[in-house]
Amino acid sequence: MSTTADVKEEPLKARKGHRSDLKPVWCPGCGDYGVIAGLGQAIDVLGYESHRIVFVSGIGCSSRLPYFFNTYGFHTIHGRAAAVALGVKMGNPDMRVILVGGDGDFFSIGTNHFIHTARRNLDILAICMDNSIYGLTKGQLSPTSGIDFVTASSPYGSVEPPLNPLALALTCGATFVAQCYSANIKHLKATLIEAERHPGFSFVNVISPCLTFNKQKSFAYYKKRISVSEEEVKTDLAEALTFILAQDAQSVLGTFYQVERPTYDGSQAAMAEAVANERGVPTMVELIEAFA
Repeated sequence: MSTTADVKEEPLKARKGHRSDLKPVWCPGCGDYGVIAGLGQAIDVLGYESHRIVFVSGIGCSSRLPYFFNTYGFHTIHGRAAAVALGVKMGNPDMRVILVGGDGDFFSIGTNHFIHTARRNLDILAICMDNSIYGLTKGQLSPTSGIDFVTASSPYGSVEPPLNPLALALTCGATFVAQCYSANIKHLKATLIEAERHPGFSFVNVISPCLTFNKQKSFAYYKKRISVSEEEVKTDLAEALTFILAQDAQSVLGTFYQVERPTYDGSQAAMAEAVANERGVPTMVELIEAFA
């Protein structure tokens, strides 16, 4: 599967253009550093001006990301980032909205908002930094943790089957679905460029190891398992879902599905314009009198 964008290659270290002066306070070796590098390079290539970008995040280690970019940012509450991103996009349709968070934020308390934002096909980029653990709160079981995984909240091993973020995104209506690895910055950068250019809800799950609290899924663990798929990008939902379910959910990288259909923000704007043309736009005085 090809996920290489036709762009000039940049050095692996992210350029300073969109980075703020704040330094990340993540643990040494955290996979999220790779996400910052790849995302920073992608934004530089895309050529967006800083004031046209807004990062929206929830709560968690990965959700600190808006602080580290010299753009607009909204650090919301746990699990509600997708709802806020929808509001930002609808109120500011010309802004490039980038939704970021972790597997706990997206797929535990925030699952409901993720589902409906995806099915509406809101024109935003959603990036999940998936480390299969709750890192900020010191190592509890997350929705993508594996069976028998021992954590502070599952001291005898987990009995819960892990959630598959890619399958969930596909069945909820995302129109671009991909997976990357934070240590493969070249592939991550190329995929994020493609995802951001896609008109619609783009979901990129980034495997991002937590070296402090998830020692089972280390960089050494993934080095033996991670590979980039050579499959062509699917445009048929059933084919894409069949392929995803046949894989180890945390071993294959690539862009698995991409289609175009009307976006939520675009459809709402078109409807509002049609109604205004049909009925006319009332003045402020007319609106006040109507409710007097």
